[in-house]
Amino acid sequence: MSGGLIAVAVLSFVVLVFVFRAVKIVPQARAMVVERLGRYHRTLIPGLAIVLPFIDRVRERIDLREQVVTFPPQPVITEDNLVVGIDTVIYFQVTDPRAATYEIANFIKAIEQLTVTTLRNVIGGMNLEATLTSRDQINGQLRGVLDEATGKWGIRVNRVELKAIDPPRSVQDSMEKQMRAERDRRAAILTAEGVRQSEILRAEGEKQAAILRAEGAKQAAILGAEGEREAQVLRAEGEARAIETVFASIHAGDADPKLLAYQYLQTLPRIAEGQASKLWIVPSELTSALGSGLGDLSSLLGPGAAVAGQPAERPAPAAPAEGGTPPTRPLNKSSLPTSARDAPPAG
Repeated sequence: MSGGLIAVAVLSFVVLVFVFRAVKIVPQARAMVVERLGRYHRTLIPGLAIVLPFIDRVRERIDLREQVVTFPPQPVITEDNLVVGIDTVIYFQVTDPRAATYEIANFIKAIEQLTVTTLRNVIGGMNLEATLTSRDQINGQLRGVLDEATGKWGIRVNRVELKAIDPPRSVQDSMEKQMRAERDRRAAILTAEGVRQSEILRAEGEKQAAILRAEGAKQAAILGAEGEREAQVLRAEGEARAIETVFASIHAGDADPKLLAYQYLQTLPRIAEGQASKLWIVPSELTSALGSGLGDLSSLLGPGAAVAGQPAERPAPAAPAEGGTPPTRPLNKSSLPTSARDAPPAG
């Protein structure tokens, strides 16, 4: 009885081991290469798979996802004999697990060495400036060479990127000085352009201001002249109206010669106030009228109206010849009667 139980237990253990080794579960984006009796048998795809225990053996577990591998800086000599250190990053993907297992022993190492040799061939035909400014071109050439070489290994190179290009320290210092000088030059050019634009704008502003000031002065002069003209016109019209009014009043009042002579005597002192008014030409008719008028005024005002040193009556001047101009005589201020020189103006 005990021997039978032991046999059943041993048989159950063997079955469990057989089932455990026969059932394989392949994760997603993975692949398993199976060998049967040492030879390639098949490639297991993701999911549940059954293999024969002790006959089939899983050789490799391959990751089918896109992988990224970076390599340490590699010294590369350019065409102008400068040593630069270049870091590369490669994106690749296994497309054929069988070829990646049997065609190459270590495809990561193989890709690294192939990248280094290809990079040296590409950079060796370019100078430093072209190397620094032609990354896309270098990436395209590297990708083309690597993809062609790794195709038979069951690997597809998707992208190749140059992570860093480090020239020698002395070259870096020279490049920094050159870039600093270039920046200073551009800054000086921009400053000069700004100053030029500001000067142009300032000159334009001053020009516009001068034009506006001139226009304003012109308009002001025109308005002033028009105002003065209007004032003179109004003043002349006022004087004309005043003269017309006085003339009408005189004719309406029918003033006699005596009153006119008296008014003239009152006006003479104001005429004599000027510095150049030393001599007047008075018609003889006016002097005769003044004489008669003064005699009448003296008779009206009484004996106190006579001026000292002057006769009360004066002989009338000789009558003018027929058809001739009345004679005139010069009249000095000192020859006027005192009453005529000192008489107040007519009110």
